[in-house]
Amino acid sequence: MTKIYTYTQPVDADIVDAFCVLQKGFTDQFVFYDKARKARFLGLGRCIALPSLREVEYELQGDGAEPPILFSFNRFDADNPKPADELFASFPRLSLMLPEVVLIENEHGKFLQINSLGPVYAGRVARFSRHIEEAKPRTCTTIPFTLERDSRETWAQAVTEGLSAIEAGRVDKVVLSRRQKIVAAHPFSSKDLLVNLIDGPARGTVLLYRYGDVFFCGCTPELLVRKNGPSVESMCLAGTTSVGASEQERQRLASELLRDGKNLQEHAYVVDFIREVFRRNCHDVEIPRDPGILALQHVQHLYTPATAQVLEGKTLMGLMSELHPTPALSGTPVGEALMLIRQIEAYNRGFFGGAAGYVDGDGNGEFTVALRTGVFDGEIGWVYAGCGIVAGSAADDEYDEIDMKLKTILSAFDGGSRAADALDGEGGEGAGVNCDALDGDENGAAGSENAPGVPRGGERQPSTRGGADA
Repeated sequence: MTKIYTYTQPVDADIVDAFCVLQKGFTDQFVFYDKARKARFLGLGRCIALPSLREVEYELQGDGAEPPILFSFNRFDADNPKPADELFASFPRLSLMLPEVVLIENEHGKFLQINSLGPVYAGRVARFSRHIEEAKPRTCTTIPFTLERDSRETWAQAVTEGLSAIEAGRVDKVVLSRRQKIVAAHPFSSKDLLVNLIDGPARGTVLLYRYGDVFFCGCTPELLVRKNGPSVESMCLAGTTSVGASEQERQRLASELLRDGKNLQEHAYVVDFIREVFRRNCHDVEIPRDPGILALQHVQHLYTPATAQVLEGKTLMGLMSELHPTPALSGTPVGEALMLIRQIEAYNRGFFGGAAGYVDGDGNGEFTVALRTGVFDGEIGWVYAGCGIVAGSAADDEYDEIDMKLKTILSAFDGGSRAADALDGEGGEGAGVNCDALDGDENGAAGSENAPGVPRGGERQPSTRGGADA
């Protein structure tokens, strides 16, 4: 039995500013930051890595009664025999990671949490508290970059292979992805990208996992599963179109998406899958018959929430493993689609499309799907996005859809205002963040009632045949 000592005390500070000042002394960093809900956890250092919570007990210290927070970042296809790139390959294979320090903002307030395998030393608490009090307001950092574009021809070949498998009856749908190399004009840090994503226009949950000099980060719109006591919820997200250049055009495109047969069928694959998983593990399952719209900064999706009461003995980690990957990430049938992805894609996706989240010492927490993400070393990196391929999909339309999705992770460098410049043509440069343009938008995120906010438009519009929200 592993015993954890968790000291928690309230803090009167912006937790992101506090993170920025404390992070200098830690190479292990973990972030789960929902921009719409007060579910925000920023971890530093690693106290211990654990395979599960089964053999763990904890003792609370301090004035805050918050259980310890553990982070979990899981690969999209952990058994894929293809080697990952050298950046992803540097991350260890761990299940749960307990940080030494966690900054928390939740419905109870803001807290500093310190974890230890022995009673927490009072002097350590005082030192971290003093540094937090000295934290200055964070600033945006401009990071010019060059994006090395992949070719439409290579993508068209991949889509042709996918369509051939669909025509042969091997799968009904497969989710294919693209990756592009990004080269910065000068060195940047994980803190730089984190601040730009949190304070920039991207909507959703900001994720960060840093190990040594390499870090994985992004901003995802998709909730996989959330557990609070016996209550659980998930999100069915599949079917994509543009937001257009105005609110009127956004509404018109949303209306077309809600009537588009291909997207509705693709969405139904995900709904049926999540319903089946919930029925095996829960009771009082509630899933609306018809989807709604989740509007984001650059795209909008068909969206159906799912809620239930979990059966006694079922865990958040167990639900996560049964739900991931959904047909929105791999295709359908899921197993056959995974094998097809291994066959078609020349690379291992690593954490892209994986399940990323947190669980507390009581077994509550949530996992998102790590979409709109990239992996970096402070000088170069790889950015990822994907879409669902079904019968009738057109390679050029899907290519354009992925370009729109890539704007989210590129906004970590340029705030979103000029991400499109780097996506025009077969190569290009992107400017860095324009701090004046950052509006700290918190009007939309995974699982939020406020998610269908009004996004900015102006990008190219793909056909509404676009599929899964990879």
